[in-house]
Amino acid sequence: MKNKLEIIRKQHGVKQEELAAALEVSRQTIGSLEKGRYNPSIILAFKIARYFNLSIEEIFIYEEEINNEK
Repeated sequence: MKNKLEIIRKQHGVKQEELAAALEVSRQTIGSLEKGRYNPSIILAFKIARYFNLSIEEIFIYEEEINNEK
């Protein structure tokens, strides 16, 4: 899942370590989220959105895979 977490975090002047501490996850988790290597649980997505006072949709971009099989 694509996301704008890194852009939003930097716009707010928040370091990965600060965000990780506020969300009670590791800095590595934040890095993995930002690089798209890890998709957050729904609970973590809500926590991130709440932290930045945004909706989940403003941070995370869900693109449904189109299956061409008939």
